[in-house]
Amino acid sequence: MSRIDIVTQQTADAEQKALLDAVHSKLGVVPNFLAVLAQSPDALKAFLGLHDIAEAGSLDAQTRERIALVVAQGNACEYCVSAHTAIGRKAGLTGSEIEANRAGTSEDAKAAAAVTFAKALNENLGDVTNVELNAVRDAGYGDAEIVEIITHVGMNILTNLIGKASLVEIDFPKVSLQAQAA
Repeated sequence: MSRIDIVTQQTADAEQKALLDAVHSKLGVVPNFLAVLAQSPDALKAFLGLHDIAEAGSLDAQTRERIALVVAQGNACEYCVSAHTAIGRKAGLTGSEIEANRAGTSEDAKAAAAVTFAKALNENLGDVTNVELNAVRDAGYGDAEIVEIITHVGMNILTNLIGKASLVEIDFPKVSLQAQAA
């Protein structure tokens, strides 16, 4: 059971209802973590605004999902691993690619550099080395794309925090966390 109540159509005030309706019209559903965020309409608006801006960037949907998967796995957020496994499949990621992403790499060489960099950003709270930064550049990512990778890592850390702190019920096909290497 969620430690922070989700906002439903029945419990929503007018502002929350309008936000939930907008989410539903865009996604066809209201994921539980967004219903938790709706407790603060300002928090939900901030997340949706950042998400819309980040989605409009130059990173393709598969790369965005790869980043979400490595960050969710690294932060042990089962809700987000489950959500981004489902969303990643819709974006065209295969099961083996999803597993590679969760482990911090990719079957695609260029995407592997983005995922590896995202993993380093997450693990080191942004304190990456010149070697790590140059590796993502050498793979063909420019400064704008690197900033977008950083943005996606940060945005996914936020969703991981919401998922873990609230213990929101997983409303996607449940995917267990991978065992961490010792």
